[in-house]
Amino acid sequence: MGCQITYNVKDEIIVSVDGRDGPANHGRLCVKGRFGFDYAHHPQRLTRPLIRKPGVPKDPALLSRQGDWRDAFREATWEEALDFAAGKLKDLRTRHGDKALAGFGSAKGSNEEAYLFQKLVRTGFGSNNVDHCTRLCHASSVAALLEGVGSGAVSNQVNDVEHAELILVIGSNPTANHPVAATWMKNAAKRGTKIVLADPRVTDIGRHAWRTLQFRPDTDVALLNAMIHTVIEEGLVDQEFVTQRASNFEALKQNIQGYSAEAMAPICGIPAETIREVARAFATSKASMILWGMGISQHVHGTDNARCLIALTSVTGQIGKPGSGLHPLRGQNNVQGASDAGLIPMMYPNYQLVSNPQAHAWFEAFWQTRLDDKPGYTVVEILHKCLAPDSDPHKIRGMYIEGENPAMSDPDLNHARQALCALEHLVVQDIFMTETAWLADVVLPASAWPEKTGTVTNTDRMVQLGRRALNPPGDARPDLWIIQQMAARMGLNWQYPGPEQGVAAVYEEMRQTMAAAIGGITWERLEREGSVTYPCLTPQDPGQPIVFADRFP
Repeated sequence: MGCQITYNVKDEIIVSVDGRDGPANHGRLCVKGRFGFDYAHHPQRLTRPLIRKPGVPKDPALLSRQGDWRDAFREATWEEALDFAAGKLKDLRTRHGDKALAGFGSAKGSNEEAYLFQKLVRTGFGSNNVDHCTRLCHASSVAALLEGVGSGAVSNQVNDVEHAELILVIGSNPTANHPVAATWMKNAAKRGTKIVLADPRVTDIGRHAWRTLQFRPDTDVALLNAMIHTVIEEGLVDQEFVTQRASNFEALKQNIQGYSAEAMAPICGIPAETIREVARAFATSKASMILWGMGISQHVHGTDNARCLIALTSVTGQIGKPGSGLHPLRGQNNVQGASDAGLIPMMYPNYQLVSNPQAHAWFEAFWQTRLDDKPGYTVVEILHKCLAPDSDPHKIRGMYIEGENPAMSDPDLNHARQALCALEHLVVQDIFMTETAWLADVVLPASAWPEKTGTVTNTDRMVQLGRRALNPPGDARPDLWIIQQMAARMGLNWQYPGPEQGVAAVYEEMRQTMAAAIGGITWERLEREGSVTYPCLTPQDPGQPIVFADRFP
C-alpha cells in the first residue's frame, strides 16, 4: 500500500511506529505496519560478509536442518568478499559468454536499487537475464494490462472506491493482505456502495458484501465471460465508449456466444440469475471498480483471467472516471516500482521493449555501451537453464541474487534448490541467512528498509520518498553501495557521489529513462512533497490519480 510511517527511535532502536497523514493511508496502519519492525534489530541479522569454506558441499537436503553458519562459511572483509563475488562472475562471463550470468533483483528495496541492479546486469553481465518476484505474482496481470490498455499499472487509486457504486473484489483477501485498502472498502460499504466478492473462499470482506460469488476453483474465465455475455445480450454495452475507445468488439461478441449465464452456471457453481444480477449491477452503476489479487494472476491462465476483467470493464465503459477502473492489488512493498524501473527481462525501464529498435538504440546511447537486443530469461526459465547440459550455450553458470529467496518462494522448491546448487558461483545479498543464502558461495550483508534512503512506488502509482532512520548493524552496507562496488569490479566506470547524494543521482538518472511517466517528479520535489503520483510530466503537474479519461496510451 505504501503507507507513510514515522519511526520513533531511541539509541538506534525503533521503539514504536506512527502512521503519517500520507496520501496512501491518511494515518491508518495495519498490525504489520505498526508492530512489524523488530526484524531490523533481530539477533540473526547478517553483519559481516561471508565466504563458503572450501570443500563444504551445497546440499538442498541440509536446508531442513540448518545449523550454525560457521559450519559452512567464514567471515571475510568487504574487499575480499567483493573481489571474490564479482571476480568469479567476471571469469564465467569471459569463459562462457554473456548468457552465462543472471540476476534476481528485489521488490522489497528501493526504486534506485532496482534500477541500478538491472543496469548492472544489462551493462555488466551483458544480457537481459534479470527478473524479480513479479514473475510469480502479477506478471500475468501486467501482460494483460499492457496488451489491453497500454499500461501495466492501476487506472484508479484504492481510496477511489469512495466514489464507486459497486466494487468487484475478485481473487483477493484484502482484510488480510491489504488491510488499509480494506478499510476504504468497508467505509464505502457503510455508505451504501455494493461490494461483490468473487472467490472460491468466502473471505472476511464477504461480511460487507452485497453479493458473494463463491465459484468453483479455476472457473474464473467461465464466470467472467458469462457476465460479459449478459452485458452484451441484454443491451447493457456502453456503445459510445466501445465505438470511440475499444477495438475487436465484434470478435469478443463472437467469442463469448457460448458463455451464457445458463451454460456457465453448472460449471462455476453460481446460479444463472445471480450471475445476471451482478452483471447488470456492474454495467448500470454510475461507477464500478474491479480490484484483484493473486487469486486471479497466480494461474496457468492468469493472463486470460485479467483479459476478461479488462473486457468486462471495456464493454461497460467503467474506466477513466472516478470510482471505476482496474486495480491489481500489488504484493511486496515495491513490486510496482521494481517493474517500472526495469527489473523485467524483456523490458527496459518504463516498459520499453528491449527488442524495440528505437528503445534499444536510446539506452545504448544513454548508458554508452553495447546492449543485448534479445529478451532475457524469466525467473522460471533461468532456473531451468541452471540445470541445462554443459553443451547448452545459454546455460546459466553464475547468479547474483539481491533480496530474493527463490529456495523458499519458488513453486517447485526441489527444482529451484537443485538449480541453485548446480551454479558454479552464487552471490546472495540479504539481511538474513535465508535458504538461498545457505546455498551461496558469497553472502553480502545488506541494509533493511529503515536503514536506507530511497523511493518506492506503491500500488497506486505514488512515488514516495523514505528517509533513513537507522544505521545498518555491524559491517552491513546499503544495497546501493554494494551494487556499485560489484559494478566497479565488473569493469563498469560508474560515477555516482557518496551515500545520500548517490541515491539522488541514481534517481535523477532513472527519471530520465522514465520521462514519459515521472518526468515531472524531481528528487527536490519529493523532498518537499514526500509523495507524487505518476504520470506526472512537468514540475507543475500535480500527478494524475485517475488515468485513461480520454484515451489509452
